[in-house]
Amino acid sequence: MAASIRLLNNASATGSAFAWRGGRGQFSVVGTFSGATVTLQILGPDGSTWQSMGTDAALTAAGVVNFDAPAGSIRAAVASGSPSGLYAEVASIR
Repeated sequence: MAASIRLLNNASATGSAFAWRGGRGQFSVVGTFSGATVTLQILGPDGSTWQSMGTDAALTAAGVVNFDAPAGSIRAAVASGSPSGLYAEVASIR
């Protein structure tokens, strides 16, 4: 694996957007979910709509999934529950 991007750092809500250079990656999330879902999202072509990267990239418990995405802005979106101490990261797979 190459460089990684920390999407959430001890968070309980959706994080900020980060630039993804495109290609294969690994999405990893740990923390106290308490009914929450953490989803990897990419900014849509209209520049304002966030799109989920599929059901495989929606975690309800600590886990790791692989994904393939074009270059663009990505984020970890947190929905439902009352989570705490969430950490999410993406790493490029070469």
